[in-house]
Amino acid sequence: MVQWKWAVVTQVVLWLTRFIEVSFMVISQVLGTLSVADFLRDYWQKKPVLIRQGVPGFESPLSPEELAGLACEEDVPARLILESAGARPWTLRHGPFTEADFTSLPEDGYSLLITDCEKLIPDLMNLVQHFRFVPDWRIDDLMISYAPPGGSVGAHIDEYDVFLLQGMGRRKWMIEYPPKHSDFVPDLDIRLLQEFEPTEEWILEPGDMLYLPPGVPHHGVAVDHCMTYSIGFRAPLLHELAAGVTDRLITDMDQAARYGDPDLQVPANPGALDASSRAKLRAILQSVLDQDDAVLDRFIAETLTERPLDHAGFYPQNDPLDAKALRDEIAHSGDTLMRTPAARLLLVEYESDSAGGALAVDGQSTLLNAETLPLARLLVSQVFYDAAELLAATESEAAAELLQKLYADGVVQWQPNLLSV
Repeated sequence: MVQWKWAVVTQVVLWLTRFIEVSFMVISQVLGTLSVADFLRDYWQKKPVLIRQGVPGFESPLSPEELAGLACEEDVPARLILESAGARPWTLRHGPFTEADFTSLPEDGYSLLITDCEKLIPDLMNLVQHFRFVPDWRIDDLMISYAPPGGSVGAHIDEYDVFLLQGMGRRKWMIEYPPKHSDFVPDLDIRLLQEFEPTEEWILEPGDMLYLPPGVPHHGVAVDHCMTYSIGFRAPLLHELAAGVTDRLITDMDQAARYGDPDLQVPANPGALDASSRAKLRAILQSVLDQDDAVLDRFIAETLTERPLDHAGFYPQNDPLDAKALRDEIAHSGDTLMRTPAARLLLVEYESDSAGGALAVDGQSTLLNAETLPLARLLVSQVFYDAAELLAATESEAAAELLQKLYADGVVQWQPNLLSV
């Protein structure tokens, strides 16, 4: 049984101000000897691939005790999944947890999982940013899990792409590919497969990584006390994308406009929607959708960057600074800014218009001009910003005001003192 070092855990809870710093190794690659082009061509959304030493020499920057300490914090998305005999073989518990929750755990048969870890600990973006060969709007979060020997969350299917990076200890991964089974065990707290027939299995050591496209049944079992770093991706549900765009189109309509029919003729059947009325109504609806590409692109970007309701707590309360004071702080303090990991930013830019576009941030967009476009390009191209580049991009008043607004909204924040980037 893990002897949770509660002196350490308590210390973590006390100094965790939701933005703790972690010691990070220098990361130069995340696909090992596999090139990004080969990975995207041969594997992305197509088939699984095991990448030995995808991150060579990777070591978990968090200990199990620190992960447990984080799970004791309010509003941290932590879960304990326990396996046991009996009528309900799997149990799901949600945090925040206490010392008693951990000291009363069995020797095996459980897993601790925390999602959105990079939003809780911004230093962890040092890892996540290396997966930006996939666009930002497809990256979801970093989940970190711990399990003692034999610990597992059962055989299951994810609806999203995921990289499973081993951070500590060893874990045996089994997959069923091509997939055969998709029925779930009824009446469980978690969605586990009724049947699972592994076709391949591997033991992953620190630095090894398994990529799985959506829908591949898989089952991971801890060989040792182990930690796994799961970089998960998201894809918009098409009906939600359509709803988000049409909601914005409707908002842009004249809210007082009504249907009119001054050319009304006596209907052959009052209870029928006649051909003339149908054609007129179709034309009205088609005119709503028949927008300039720039308008639709901006509304698509706004929809793709909408902030989930439960992410509000991931944004910092930055000290109030006006635009000039913010630039002065960047210029003279030795500190600089980074993108807040929870913030969602997308730039819409057209090759034919080098002085315009739109910056979508958390569901809203700002139209850009020649003064603000360079700043927007910088903000979306990087995660950790260079002070000199920020100052150069905010020499105009308009750009300085845009950066100040994003700072006031918590979209950007002061960088922690990274040991390695």
